[in-house]
Amino acid sequence: MKTAIVYYSMCGNTAFVAEKIKEALTDVDLIEITPVKSYPSKGIRKFLWGGKSAMMAEKPALNPYKFNADDYEHIVIGFPVWASRVAPPIRSFIEENRVVLQTKSISAYACQAGNGAEKALKNLKEIIPVSDFSASMILIDPKDKPTEDNERKIREFCKKL
Repeated sequence: MKTAIVYYSMCGNTAFVAEKIKEALTDVDLIEITPVKSYPSKGIRKFLWGGKSAMMAEKPALNPYKFNADDYEHIVIGFPVWASRVAPPIRSFIEENRVVLQTKSISAYACQAGNGAEKALKNLKEIIPVSDFSASMILIDPKDKPTEDNERKIREFCKKL
């Protein structure tokens, strides 16, 4: 069963987890989603612009990416939590691929520094829409603040895939 890990990562935490999942599984493709116009990655502008974009459910234009849903049985979606919501580039990806995503097995993981991931995962189910994920997990700063708890969660998540 071939798996695609589709992710957006501003500060590297979500990408870090994507790589960890790929190392643990076989037959996995990483598909990084990036917006045409980058978000500020430092200071108050990072939180103001990103938070506003997430709260307004914006769908930024994306740089070209290679994704053919017919190649995959399982899709893992990874994203940072912004204002208790899915990061806007992932919202754009879902909008562009909504019909085919509804026919796939979907799992998701959220990386956060604070809280709100439960709400963001619930919101992701509604955006796709799917009734439930095959697997889901929430991690707190997995790259920046590694813990055994995060490592355990990644191992358990991979077993479900």
